[in-house]
Amino acid sequence: MIRYLDTSLLIAAFTNEPRTGDVQAWLDKQRLNTLAISEWVATEFSAALSIKLRTDQLTGTHRAEALALFAETTARSFIMLPIADSHFRRAARIADQFALGLRAADALHVAIAADHGATLCTLDERLGRTGPLIGIPTLLL
Repeated sequence: MIRYLDTSLLIAAFTNEPRTGDVQAWLDKQRLNTLAISEWVATEFSAALSIKLRTDQLTGTHRAEALALFAETTARSFIMLPIADSHFRRAARIADQFALGLRAADALHVAIAADHGATLCTLDERLGRTGPLIGIPTLLL
C-alpha cells in the first residue's frame, strides 16, 4: 500500500510544530518503499518554509537545515509520484464541489493520491474529512 504524504505532515516532521513528535514517530514506523510524495509537495514545502521565515517562525539557518534534510529524505525514502495534466483537471473537478471547501493545492493532492491508488495521509482536518466523502482512502493523523 502506497501512502501519499501531504505537505502538512512533512512540515510537522521537519520543523518544530505541535505534532512534530507524533509525526516523526509515525514516519519511523512506516515500511520502506511505501511513502510517496509529488513535486507539488516539494513546491509547497519550500513555500511553507519561506512563509515561516518571513513570519519569524524559524531562522534562515533552520530553514536551510530543513530543506537539506527534506531533500535527503526525499532522495532516500520517498517514492516521487509523477504529476500529469489529468491531475490538474481532476483537481478542478474536485474543487468544483464547493461545499467541500478545499483549496486548489489540497484538491491537487487528492487528485494525485487518487490517481496512483494511494492513501492520502495528512494532518489537515478538512482534507482528512473530505477524502472519504469523495471515495479517497485517507489517514488523518
